[in-house]
Amino acid sequence: MEKYLSELNDAQRAPVLHKDGALMVIAGAGSGKTRVLTYRIAYLMSQGVDAFNILALTFTNKAAREMKHRIASIVGASEAKNLWMGTFHSIFAKILRFEGDKLGYPSNFTIYDTQDSQRLISSIIKELGLDKDVYKYKQIQNRISSFKNSLITVRAYFNNPELIEADAMAKRPRTGDIYKEYCDRCFKAGAMDFDDLLLKTNELLTRFPDVLYRYQDRFRYILVDEYQDTNHSQYLIVKALSDRFQNICVVGDDAQSIYAFRGANISNILNFQKDYSDVKVYRLEQNYRSTNNIVQAANTVIEKNKTRLDKVVWTSNDDGGKVKVHRSITDAEEGRFVASSIFENKMNLQLENGDFAVLYRTNSQSRAIEDALRKRDIPYRIYGGLSFYQRKEIKDVLAYLRLVLNPKDEEALKRIINFPARGIGQTTIDKLTLAANHYKRSIFEVMENIDRIDLKINSGTKNKLENFVTMIKSFQLMNETSDAFALSEYVAKKSGILLEFKKDGTPEGIAKMENIEELLNGIKDFVEGQEEIADATGSLSEFLEDVALATDMDKESEDDDRVALMTIHLAKGLEFPYVYIVGMEEDLFPSAMSMNTRSELEEERRLFYVALTRAEKQAYLTYTQSRYRWGKLIDAEPSRFIEEIDEKFVEHLTPPLTSGYRYKPMIDADIFGEVDKSKYRQTKPVNGKPPASHAPNQDQLRKLRKLKPNLSDPVGNSSEEASTEGLRVGATVEHNRFGIGKIVNLEGLGNDKKAEIDFNTGGIKKLLLRFARLKIID
Repeated sequence: MEKYLSELNDAQRAPVLHKDGALMVIAGAGSGKTRVLTYRIAYLMSQGVDAFNILALTFTNKAAREMKHRIASIVGASEAKNLWMGTFHSIFAKILRFEGDKLGYPSNFTIYDTQDSQRLISSIIKELGLDKDVYKYKQIQNRISSFKNSLITVRAYFNNPELIEADAMAKRPRTGDIYKEYCDRCFKAGAMDFDDLLLKTNELLTRFPDVLYRYQDRFRYILVDEYQDTNHSQYLIVKALSDRFQNICVVGDDAQSIYAFRGANISNILNFQKDYSDVKVYRLEQNYRSTNNIVQAANTVIEKNKTRLDKVVWTSNDDGGKVKVHRSITDAEEGRFVASSIFENKMNLQLENGDFAVLYRTNSQSRAIEDALRKRDIPYRIYGGLSFYQRKEIKDVLAYLRLVLNPKDEEALKRIINFPARGIGQTTIDKLTLAANHYKRSIFEVMENIDRIDLKINSGTKNKLENFVTMIKSFQLMNETSDAFALSEYVAKKSGILLEFKKDGTPEGIAKMENIEELLNGIKDFVEGQEEIADATGSLSEFLEDVALATDMDKESEDDDRVALMTIHLAKGLEFPYVYIVGMEEDLFPSAMSMNTRSELEEERRLFYVALTRAEKQAYLTYTQSRYRWGKLIDAEPSRFIEEIDEKFVEHLTPPLTSGYRYKPMIDADIFGEVDKSKYRQTKPVNGKPPASHAPNQDQLRKLRKLKPNLSDPVGNSSEEASTEGLRVGATVEHNRFGIGKIVNLEGLGNDKKAEIDFNTGGIKKLLLRFARLKIID
């Protein structure tokens, strides 16, 4: 028996050894389904199946990469590279980039998200002179999306009298005209929306039998993860590709079909046995549960308030776990801890995403949390605010970046052609649009040839259009030699967006600047993460595809199952089994703007009490040692509210910042009246700032980082090479992002030296050692 097969239990081994024919694996959460899929692929290859003939479809690129790394450790990296493995959308996009010319699309087509689609539909409604109160763009967009997911093309719509009659009865008889114009405009802009990635693949395989035959012949063995989450379009593609050889393996669990809001069709897995003859069904089964101890911890905090009614809150519930406190080096690491903790709790305890809430003091804190949740493919909902990547200022920056890659992207161009204001008004844009439609060219092409087309615009406006074209072309030139972060930072400055919000000066303007700063932080983090992966480049196209394929999670639905992200103010009156309160730092929570008087501070403490009492079973408090702001690491210190919880109700997941460290208040204790002064050191603030001993100074931080070199600053100088001394095959190492693992292979020399590491939780990854900053444990 192959060595890797001995790692499986009997229930897992059976589907792995099932070579030919259709099989379905019903896998409970955390039951080893990924390992089954991975080892099944390795087993097929060991039985002589060519890697080129295997297609594996997952719901996350990350899962696909981890599976490929693990397979590489068994069959070799060169063979594993030949596998087609990825998400439905990424695999279909790849096929469409190869074959899309048959449908008239460029290989660098843009992917429109929901907002892009809605903006375009809104423009079309206006251009057709329709009543926007009758033709509501969101309703029309939903209608078009449902058409595409049901494979109702424009031609099929106009050949279906029932659909036309239904829209007429709904007082929207021009719906078909809007649908046709929308499809035409997307095509002209070289763009597809998310539904098109499925619809166009179906069109390709249906209209071109030779293409279908070629991919059927190539993909002789097909494996599908999370089959219960597939929608009708995905089902049809998988059915078409597998129809010739019928060697299809699907893994899923009907009890975990939680993506109906994305169009997932549970009948796909329920009817699988009807679609394929002689289906063999295998089951992987597992179960967990646990509870809580929060009321007393909250009491010990709120009793510090002087202005309050006397009462003693109690509960007859089980004690449960203590309040867990976690310290991170940066906010990016804080986000990764929260995402990992949610993921592990969800898997181990068979919980739904809706059992978790992440609470923060300010909206801008959501960026690091959102990025980390997306990388774990954990769906989430922002309450009381837009998802970070859907905020206007973020969409504006991304629109500039999209236009750099695809100048035909008209929605991106219209969004930023006059933002910041450069004297190009709506009348000019309307003339450009009419000319573009007349000549069947993109608006950017019309602008490039402005001297040869009489648009009846004055020379001043013509100069402004020429300057805009020149600016975009200069960005395109820079993109040829720069990574995504360098280009994005340059675009944010040279486009004038940063200056626009800086001049604003209002709290809203400052918040928008902070959000753009967070976007740049995220791009830098993305680029540095890509540097560690041998096959990645950190290019703008990689970043935009990463964001574009993620934003589809933000579709609105009231009954879906997601982690809740919200400010603490919005959490009042709600409750969740598991609550993560992030950013527990002085000047953040309590807020620096709410510590001028005792009444303001007590309000902050009540806010913390509200946050803590939202948790039913378990509360986590997280804080960081430093936050990255405008290119600088700002030192932070733990919130006083952590100090105020009685120690017997607290469990520290990480060691306190320094031995015996406890917070010393920065406000003179005497202003609160009678207190037990033995608890405090009588040191008064100097010039309104806390004494240096109250927080770790730079020397202390340097010493701390020497003790934990693997947790070096992720936003530091990425060109600083890490030492590779002492690294050997078999060594146990720790990485700040992926955790603990064992080196299974070393290759390359000098700057190109790489290590394959089998991480305990992340699978096998190939890292460039000069960037990886590994800590040798054993």
